[in-house]
Amino acid sequence: MRNLATLPKPVLLLEVLGVLAVIGALLLTNDWVSAPDFIAKKPLATLLFFLGIALMLPAAWMMMWRTAKAMAPQLFNHSNKKK
Repeated sequence: MRNLATLPKPVLLLEVLGVLAVIGALLLTNDWVSAPDFIAKKPLATLLFFLGIALMLPAAWMMMWRTAKAMAPQLFNHSNKKK
């Protein structure tokens, strides 16, 4: 059986970018990094946080889908064999 945590490289890249965006939001919120002058710090941190969560959703969905298929394969069997 295939490992459930093995993800395709594009999905892993999205996951890493999402984690970096959430870390960037944390750094902005705690004043460890300064925001550019043309944008306020709080809206930028909020945008980075939601962007990070959105980028992490494909990996979570894929792992959830694979887990569901492994736990209940008869639900995902689309071959209706009639005798």
